[in-house]
Amino acid sequence: MKNGMLKSDRRVDFKSKQAEFAAYIRDPQNNPVPADVKEQRMAMYRELFFNNIEGFLSGNFPVLRKILDDQQWFALAQDFFSKHPSQSPYFSQIPEEFLDYLQNERDCSEDLPFILELAHYEWVEMALSIAKEAVAPYNPDPDNLLNQHIAISPLAWPLAYQYPVQKIAPAFLPLEAPEQPTFLIVYRNREDDVNFIEITPITYRLLEIIQEHEKPLAENCLKQVARESNHPDPELIVSGGLQILKELAEKTIITLV
Repeated sequence: MKNGMLKSDRRVDFKSKQAEFAAYIRDPQNNPVPADVKEQRMAMYRELFFNNIEGFLSGNFPVLRKILDDQQWFALAQDFFSKHPSQSPYFSQIPEEFLDYLQNERDCSEDLPFILELAHYEWVEMALSIAKEAVAPYNPDPDNLLNQHIAISPLAWPLAYQYPVQKIAPAFLPLEAPEQPTFLIVYRNREDDVNFIEITPITYRLLEIIQEHEKPLAENCLKQVARESNHPDPELIVSGGLQILKELAEKTIITLV
């Protein structure tokens, strides 16, 4: 019993010391230096950990970093570093953890209103660049695409944003969302380059319909778009949509299934 108690006490002491160590590294302004550890050494550890996190953030969110001055950026990085309880031990997951922080924990009235959307857009580019799926070969028969079962490539993501995130730069910082949302497809091509296409609302809806059904016929998807549009000439919508599908298929955004 005594040996067991001693081992238990040591475990509790270690966990307590570990918690003190982590608390100071995360937020040295509000947590004391752990007992029996030199402040200079703790400061060195703290700088090392924070610089690693900040470096991953600036590398994965370059536009966000560029539009913020140093004070704003380091305050944002420090707030994330001190407050967010990361669920993954892998550095490659830091960008996704940062998104979770922005969406669920960040609360600063001085933030630009599009920060979350911009960060998501930049994360998508990174996520697609390292995705393990292979780019599908170009296989549709352009003369018979209407009668083919189709799907959206797992390396092509249709996205809708309130702000035109693809245009945001230090010289363009919209403070109010425009009336028309921005619709994009971000995709990885055969050369493994990540690209984006700005699309119309009706094209975005077409892609939504494809995603909503399992292996749908291209013709059925186009007819549904035509019905929903209430266009006086639905055949015009079908023919125009078919041309769009052919162009997306050439980019391997649309594949046969």
